[in-house]
Amino acid sequence: MNPIHPPFAPSFPIRSIDDVRRLEQTPIATALPVRSTYEIFSNAAHAFGNKTALTFLRSGDPDDTPIRWSYAQLLAGIHQTANLLHALGVGSGDAVAVLLPACLEYHLALWGGEAAGIVQPLNPLLTDEKLVSLMSAAGAKVLIAWGSDDESGMWSKAMRLRDQVPTLRAVLRVAPHDEPPGSAPALPEGVADFNALRAGEPADRLVSGRDIAPTDIAAYFHTGGTTGAPKLARHSHGAQVFTAWASVKLQGLQHTDITINGYPLFHVAGVLPASLASLSAGVEVIIPTTALMRNKAVISNYWRLVEKYRPTSLSAVPTVLAALANVPLDGADISSIRYCRTGAAVLAPELAARFERLFGLHVHESLGMTEMAGISTITPPGVVGPAGCVGFPLPYVRLRIVALDEHGNASDRDLAAGEQGMVLFKSPNLFSGFLDPADNAKAFTADGWLATGDLGWLDDQGRLNLTGRSKDLIIRSGHNIDPKVIEDALGAHPAVQLCAAVGAPDAYAGELPVVFATLVPGASASEEELLAFTAARVDEAPARPKSVVIIEHMPMTNVGKIYKPELRALAARKVADALVDEACAALGLPAAARPQVQADGESALKVVIDAAAAGTLAAQLQAQLQQVLGRLPFKAQVILQ
Repeated sequence: MNPIHPPFAPSFPIRSIDDVRRLEQTPIATALPVRSTYEIFSNAAHAFGNKTALTFLRSGDPDDTPIRWSYAQLLAGIHQTANLLHALGVGSGDAVAVLLPACLEYHLALWGGEAAGIVQPLNPLLTDEKLVSLMSAAGAKVLIAWGSDDESGMWSKAMRLRDQVPTLRAVLRVAPHDEPPGSAPALPEGVADFNALRAGEPADRLVSGRDIAPTDIAAYFHTGGTTGAPKLARHSHGAQVFTAWASVKLQGLQHTDITINGYPLFHVAGVLPASLASLSAGVEVIIPTTALMRNKAVISNYWRLVEKYRPTSLSAVPTVLAALANVPLDGADISSIRYCRTGAAVLAPELAARFERLFGLHVHESLGMTEMAGISTITPPGVVGPAGCVGFPLPYVRLRIVALDEHGNASDRDLAAGEQGMVLFKSPNLFSGFLDPADNAKAFTADGWLATGDLGWLDDQGRLNLTGRSKDLIIRSGHNIDPKVIEDALGAHPAVQLCAAVGAPDAYAGELPVVFATLVPGASASEEELLAFTAARVDEAPARPKSVVIIEHMPMTNVGKIYKPELRALAARKVADALVDEACAALGLPAAARPQVQADGESALKVVIDAAAAGTLAAQLQAQLQQVLGRLPFKAQVILQ
């Protein structure tokens, strides 16, 4: 049996890099004796017992009665879940896939899954094909799935997946919290009721008697957003424990704190810095409905929910902060919030200023990534930095800023403070590499540093300041343009809600900067006005955008980041459309004969010419379009049909 240690608690307020170094004076083995996430929950239950650990909001209505679990109930459920999985044949090297919305049972699947084997949280919005690929790569033995299609069609997906993943032995159905008794559907062979089965398992211990080592793999998290082949990042128990410990130390988390976790629980931000860190310190974690911040009622009632539940911290991605900035306080008392933080994407200065102006809350930024178990740097309470400042590196972490090579990758040339380059890390919470070793080559430098792809610089206070991603750089005639320069300029316009700059393909320059924007509800502005506004605020001529395009909805990833690949594809299509129009006009073709420009996969276009409509000019049009589109730096196929 593992010894009981005190729950994690802050040592002293962190206000400078010297305070971080002071933490490092104690050897890490002494400072952090906890070996696994299972120990975290054992320690917390021993210390906090009947104190509320999780509060689930059934709806966005502040008057609804929530469902609450204590720390003792949570540990009992973790024991039952781990024991159930053990009975189903799950061992320390076996994966347990999870296909759930935000719910209390997600925490049983996560931490019970890690106590029994390796948990694999899945993004429910991925296609069946990608989910099958991810589960097959992990060799998932058990799938824990939501028993309803109300959330992203999860139950139907689960039933389809069970026939396509060869390693899958069982599916466990989690009944929705509002399912009437006796209304559950009949379950096919190999599918069982999760809560009914776990209720029959011991709740006071791990039947397996497993001794979990810090190096044991705890989880597989998939990376790469919603595109590409699956890349499964392996997290050790030690890495996840370190993330929780360091987050508590730098944020000053205490058992009297309350937080609303609006991050998805298939994503590292929601699982580790937002959940595990809080629960390791006795914090009450509020889950705002199964849909989280996608629930319009949660957004519209957010400040009333704050007034009722009295959270001491607010944490959300910048796009959610932008949505909340449109929700008036209407007299709600939000004085309980002492700390507001964001991450996942660079915060626009105008949004930071607007949030502080409207609500009196300074937004503290952090940097997190899957490859570092969810957190890399933190801006502690009481440390006020400009937008883009993501704070201090964690204790025992090494950080470098290096110049980019001619391909935009990390070089071995270190840069001085104040100079921008790629951010590299070595850290106790560094992931254990990808499941497929072939994916590791681009993740690390030749001498073993994690190459983050983030661009940033260190200020004179030892804080990391981010400017963007190396892959998002717009390269115009060999000149690197930071899209953040453009985005900050346009984002200062009062009518702009969100904006994102990308490179549009150009035959001469390679790429030209263009920017897409959504407007604040009720606001109006023309594209010409916004273009002039932006150009006047971008000093460097090559970085001034060639166009501003107003769109109704900004494309987002499932965790609320702006999805730039879709914008780059849209920019490429606009360029192709213009060239098609020019070619048709030169040949005198009528509008009815205009070819259709279509997406061809995720990074290419297809131009389809109607041979009958184009008549005798069809072949000439095809040749002309092949020539002009062939000069552009993207794939375009011109076909007759």
